[in-house]
Amino acid sequence: MGILKRAISADASVVAMAVDTTDIVAKIEEIHKTSAVTTAALGRLTTAASMMGYMLKNKSDSVTIRLDGKGPSGVLIAVSDYKGNVKSYISNPVVELPLNKYGKLDVAGAVGKEGTLSVIKDIGLKEPCTGTVNLVTGEIAEDVTQYFAESEQVPTVCALGVLVNPDLTVNKAGGYLIQLLPFASDSVIETIEANVNKLPSVTQMMTSGITMEELVLKLLHGLEPNLLDESTVEYRCDCSEERVSRALISLGHEELESMASEQKETEVQCHFCNKKYVFTPEDLLKLKK
Repeated sequence: MGILKRAISADASVVAMAVDTTDIVAKIEEIHKTSAVTTAALGRLTTAASMMGYMLKNKSDSVTIRLDGKGPSGVLIAVSDYKGNVKSYISNPVVELPLNKYGKLDVAGAVGKEGTLSVIKDIGLKEPCTGTVNLVTGEIAEDVTQYFAESEQVPTVCALGVLVNPDLTVNKAGGYLIQLLPFASDSVIETIEANVNKLPSVTQMMTSGITMEELVLKLLHGLEPNLLDESTVEYRCDCSEERVSRALISLGHEELESMASEQKETEVQCHFCNKKYVFTPEDLLKLKK
């Protein structure tokens, strides 16, 4: 289980949050059997989703981030509820690439740089709110920053990191978001820029033992920050037999009859947790009622 902390400057012009998603990304690797670079890619996207989910207001709200960069890893999807609990999926979990020119996992090479990042917010309106931006780097943090700048017009700093061990287990994972409100002064902006420029990478800080509380206070150093709140976050899939049944019903009576007549059992597997649901022909025909 991870921890998310949020803080605000004394003048309420800047909010920062930081989240430790090490356990969440370890669960991603366990469920999806990802290679090192896809663990890093999906881990980064899921970390961003957790923080964006925590920004939602209502219990029934959710946010989905969909990244399609036209790379070998295919489509990446991460979903978060309003508390920052997440689930995620990747089309091609195993991608093997050489390290990039910096000696790091080549996340951009795995996800691609030619596609889009879409954020879909389900906040109780008739239709979900969707914003889509072209990818900037494919490294994900910069692309999330671009989304906030273009779609929400909120100046944002985003940093994400996943450190994978040689045996493919997850060593550290986490990230932070800083957002400026419209009335933030030039001096506040300069302070934030100076603070961010001084900091090492997310995984370097986490490896050195920094807590999420210490991190958000560092981000807002010099602005008399106060801790706002916190949340425990986890990988949580909300699939159920009822939800799968509703999905099958949506196929229509004709399709259900066809499936019932063609096979002894119909198996449906959840993309997010790999749980399998089995329906007999009798089960399928009951769904027609």
